Amino acid sequence: MKTTVVAGNPKAGSRTLQAGILLAEALAAKTNSGGPSTEAEPLQLIDVIELGPGLLGWEDAAVKDAVATASDSDLLIVASPTFKASYTGVLKLFLDQFDTGTGLAGVTAVALMLGAGPTHALAPELLLKPVLVELGATTPAQGLYLNEKTFAEEGALEPWLDRWADVVIASAVAAGVARG
Repeated sequence: MKTTVVAGNPKAGSRTLQAGILLAEALAAKTNSGGPSTEAEPLQLIDVIELGPGLLGWEDAAVKDAVATASDSDLLIVASPTFKASYTGVLKLFLDQFDTGTGLAGVTAVALMLGAGPTHALAPELLLKPVLVELGATTPAQGLYLNEKTFAEEGALEPWLDRWADVVIASAVAAGVARG
């Protein structure tokens, strides 16, 4: 299974990236412990801020490579901190690089956002997930909102994983099979 984490934080190596990696690793662990049998490939990371000013145009080779990596994934975890009650502008610049309707066709995506408190807990579901769907992604699970201070604590992911891991994994495996 090809898994990619996209972190749309204005700071490289952010907690947002760490949260995406934790979720990817937790899903991989569930895949390898009795879930659908699949061969895991190395985790791909796209720390969007590292793409720099190439995000402002349409012909940057590094941005095109990142778009191709995301589009070729079976499972795509798209992570953002909550900025102004929504996802970040740098993530928006990256997502604007994908074709509408087909840019993420055949990709299972999870919307993940971090925030300081529960006020914006619906942001992944209401703001980020619809954009992923607009780009053609399959989003079979509820968006995941985590507290930026406690996301790495043991058990922080468990409620979401208990409810959605099997669905996400099955969808991603099916995407990989369909891709060939």
